[in-house]
Amino acid sequence: MRVVVTGASGNLGTALLRRLVDGHDVVGVARRPPRGGEPYEGATWHALDLGDASAASRLREVVEGADAVVHLAWLFQPSHDTAYLERVGVGGSRAVVQAVRRAGVPHLVHLSSLGAYSPGPDDRRVDEAWPTGGVSSLAYSRHKVAVERLLDEVERDEADRPDDERLRIARMRPGIVLQGAAGSALLRYGLPAWVPSSVVRHVPVLPLDRSLVFQAVHTDDVADALVRVLERRAEGAFNLVADPPVTRDLIAEVLGARAVHVPYPVVRAAAAAAWQARLQPLDPGWIDLAFAVPLLEAARAREVLGWEPATDARSALAEAVAAMGAGAGTTSPVLRPRRVLDELARAVRSAPKATRKET
Repeated sequence: MRVVVTGASGNLGTALLRRLVDGHDVVGVARRPPRGGEPYEGATWHALDLGDASAASRLREVVEGADAVVHLAWLFQPSHDTAYLERVGVGGSRAVVQAVRRAGVPHLVHLSSLGAYSPGPDDRRVDEAWPTGGVSSLAYSRHKVAVERLLDEVERDEADRPDDERLRIARMRPGIVLQGAAGSALLRYGLPAWVPSSVVRHVPVLPLDRSLVFQAVHTDDVADALVRVLERRAEGAFNLVADPPVTRDLIAEVLGARAVHVPYPVVRAAAAAAWQARLQPLDPGWIDLAFAVPLLEAARAREVLGWEPATDARSALAEAVAAMGAGAGTTSPVLRPRRVLDELARAVRSAPKATRKET
């Protein structure tokens, strides 16, 4: 099977390559392709920025003759430059769809997110039919919703075509995706460049609202679901989450910190002030998302794909936190190990904008 993977050098892309490079013809697409090392050396690479105006035409050449395209490419930073994030996230997804349809690729697998869902109930889990209206205060969520609407439109256009000619579209909606290899990359999303990674190992107090709860899943388990979708040519939406749900107290336990209740509005205001002052890179909309999105039910992935997470959410979180503290990474530019001097040098070179990162 010939599979083209956009964002193949990122967190999930790296895990998917580990599963696909033996036995499949894998083509990786990234703005900054890795220079070697496993699993990257097993793929053929194309350097391509999905934010470029020529992305659709260039992608068509890359995806020609592919059995499937897995679209993982997305940006989280620079969080203040939402126009650029939209150009890559929404515009890049549109370019992928155009290239896939023009080249006649039969299967498109898109990485959506729990962030596409509208706020939901606290007392029950929801399935894939829950509305995808997102959380308006977070650009990431708005952009994921925009791509969901784009795919809705494509599916309507494809509905009248013969089944053997119709483009099949799968939408993967995982919780927070965690693995040790992405430790440094994950840390960059929320920690200033001048703060050493080792600070994660010495957090005495965790000041968060006691009602915080969200869901996570190990990156390898999401990659396993992607492989199952590819093998079955499955379509439709799939929630991907592992138990137990991640609470404030679970985070404190993994960090070895003491949990202290600080109301959500206070936490949000402090994060917003620090973000506006560019003291930390995490958009405060992420806090809104964490408190708004419903808990997801992953029954459809179990029933249609035979999928079960091999790693529980606590273990995935513990692995990621340990890797953050160690500054772990890979040979991919996106997942490079975090070193304070290197990060400061990159920040200086990229001023006044923050460093752009792919996932």
